Amino acid sequence: MTNIEHYLKLKLELRRGVLVLAVLAELRQEHYGYSLRKVLLNKGLEIDEGTLYPLVRRLEKQQFLTSEWREEDKRKKRFYRLSSIGEEVLVKLTQDWKDVELSLNRILD
Repeated sequence: MTNIEHYLKLKLELRRGVLVLAVLAELRQEHYGYSLRKVLLNKGLEIDEGTLYPLVRRLEKQQFLTSEWREEDKRKKRFYRLSSIGEEVLVKLTQDWKDVELSLNRILD
């Protein structure tokens, strides 16, 4: 494995946890998959469908999200939203993120 391949693998590991936090935060407002992907991209976080859809299904299975099928624009879409358990987890993860960020900034400076 080359240095670039090692770097890309580390970058992927770093992104995984960030994606969970970003998805939970954005789902404080209801979205269907494509609209969630679009709003994340507009805020600078690219996520492909092959990553997003398994992630939201896993978060729903863990009871952090709720979902419902609805018809919009003559198409059935699955809308996701943060559950009450998800809201509690988001608050805790947000504080954890801020603590880690503060520590890491001290280390990097």
